[in-house]
Amino acid sequence: MFRTLTSVSFLTTSSDFPTITGFLHLGGLRTALYNYIFAKKHQGTFILRVEDTDQNRVVPGAAEGIEDMLNWAGIPPDESPGRGGPAGPYVQSQRLELYGRAGAALLASGAAYRCFCSPQRLQLLRRDALRRQQTPRYDNRCRHLTATEVAQKLSQGLDCVIRFRLERGVQPFQDLVYGWNKHEVAEVEGDPVILKGDGFPTYHLANVVDDHHMGITHVLRGTEWLASTSKHLLLYKALGWEPPQFGHLPLLLNKDGGKLSKRQGDIFLERFARDGFLPEALLDIVTNCGSGFAEKQMGRTLEELISQFEVGRITTHSALLDLEALPEFNRIHLTRHIENQGLRQKLVRELQGLVELVYGDQQVDPDVLEKEYVERVLLLRKGHISLLKNLVSSDYSYLWVRPLVSRQQLQTISAEVDKIGKLVLGLLTRPAAALTVEELNRELRKVQEQTRETKYSSMMQLLRLALSGQQHGPSVAEMMVTLGAEEACGRIHRALSS
Repeated sequence: MFRTLTSVSFLTTSSDFPTITGFLHLGGLRTALYNYIFAKKHQGTFILRVEDTDQNRVVPGAAEGIEDMLNWAGIPPDESPGRGGPAGPYVQSQRLELYGRAGAALLASGAAYRCFCSPQRLQLLRRDALRRQQTPRYDNRCRHLTATEVAQKLSQGLDCVIRFRLERGVQPFQDLVYGWNKHEVAEVEGDPVILKGDGFPTYHLANVVDDHHMGITHVLRGTEWLASTSKHLLLYKALGWEPPQFGHLPLLLNKDGGKLSKRQGDIFLERFARDGFLPEALLDIVTNCGSGFAEKQMGRTLEELISQFEVGRITTHSALLDLEALPEFNRIHLTRHIENQGLRQKLVRELQGLVELVYGDQQVDPDVLEKEYVERVLLLRKGHISLLKNLVSSDYSYLWVRPLVSRQQLQTISAEVDKIGKLVLGLLTRPAAALTVEELNRELRKVQEQTRETKYSSMMQLLRLALSGQQHGPSVAEMMVTLGAEEACGRIHRALSS
């Protein structure tokens, strides 16, 4: 009983990133996120393990980049190459001794054998299979070498790899997502390489050895590994180890059903971070398009995702990701950040930096970067913007740079420009004026009623031009409240006198 409770209390799940050939993309994020959610749902440990056993394909800095992006996304691993932990090291190239011992044990038991086939012979086998329109597979030639023949080849210094003997009659296993499964791998595959000539393992051996020594109890990984699971279970059996439970996540595809493309770098997290998307929006969209929750719901926080998640609710249908909807997801989470006082202060600092970066010395004056002003901008545009950087676009330049508008431009809209200006200035300088959007909208209606010929829409056009130099944008009342009475009056004065 105590052993069962300990297993639940220290439930461990891994997020394995096979062969580091680049940085973290949305597919990898989705896999890591489901592992994180599953672990936290059951008070477990989320482990990041990095596979770098194919040294020819390793990209320098990619492992660090993956961990950095998990931290940025708000789903930091509990144990990892960067954080360390009791089951380390967490980089597979630093665990070669473990794989060597496992390979030696499999050789000693007869579950594995040395293969001396040259790369040229293997390439010929492949070409012949493709010519006959068959799936390439190793013909298991070296499986039948005698001990004497193996010793002779070793004495000659011939290169070799270690292959695992696949046996027929695999046992079915219950996948957490796909239910009962089994794949008679020996009927469709040749014996796989598990240790290469350079002493590095392939994924098949490395993940089995690491799961065992790291005490992994549950693995959630991509569905592309489902057919290999029977092979991995044969390895567990041959080594005398208890396997973890496996769950395979359905594919993450474009909304049209095609594969997510990495060619343009448009699905890598660095791109989304650089473009100003919030990590919460990415976590939200990759779970909203998938399954594992009672219903689809935009705007879920990580805490809500954890509380609502049930692994039994993951379906086998591919998840269709519509990245065109990402700005809307981000708008929802950005609104939540603005409404939260603590998070809003971080946004204030970020927006101050963006204004300095985009507008440099063009600002109205140093007051434009004052915390109170920037915070007022955020609160008034809450719900209207999808990205923080929207506020430094040309549409919002009036917030940071005074417009150059002439009296002549205003007169082309209305001949009553002086009367309108006088009335509006009187409104804004009224003692203890209530500068709320609602109050100003009502008062501006009253101002228009005092003109003779100017329509309300024309008066708004005139005031918007004087305040911003633009023909489109937020309402005039919002502009006035955001700018403040003093700045709004100054802009109207300058336009009338120029």
